[in-house]
Amino acid sequence: MSKVTVRSAKHEDVGVIAEIIRKLGWFKHVNEESPAATERRVLLHLELCDADDSHTVLVAEDEEGVVSGYISVHWLPYLMLAGPEGYISELFVHEDARGKGVGTALINDIKEYGITKGCSRLMTLNGRDRPSYEREFYTALGFEERSQMAMMVLSLKES
Repeated sequence: MSKVTVRSAKHEDVGVIAEIIRKLGWFKHVNEESPAATERRVLLHLELCDADDSHTVLVAEDEEGVVSGYISVHWLPYLMLAGPEGYISELFVHEDARGKGVGTALINDIKEYGITKGCSRLMTLNGRDRPSYEREFYTALGFEERSQMAMMVLSLKES
């Protein structure tokens, strides 16, 4: 396992974040758009996340300062909980950096950040067909699957 450093995402990271998303090949709309369009969207959303403290985007760097993954978290107030919930909407690691502690470093840093914000819990969604689910990445970090819940989505626009 190599040394991983986690820091806040900067505008200079837009290109590598867009590249990580594109190399996944999981999202039809991304696969069909130009790299420049992906970068424009990442920049727009990073600027939205930077607008206030209700969102956090962190990147992980290797020893040479190369960004190898990122995490995006949205701090959601719940009236029924003692503190906000941190919703991890994205945690993606460059394919050649997987298994090197990048994802774990990002989760550990966001967990500490959530504790300082007084959060009650962290939550994420993980496709059962994803390698991270199959190898129990989140379970190994203490996440519990909520089998009694159903994920419901109402599309408001084509993705």
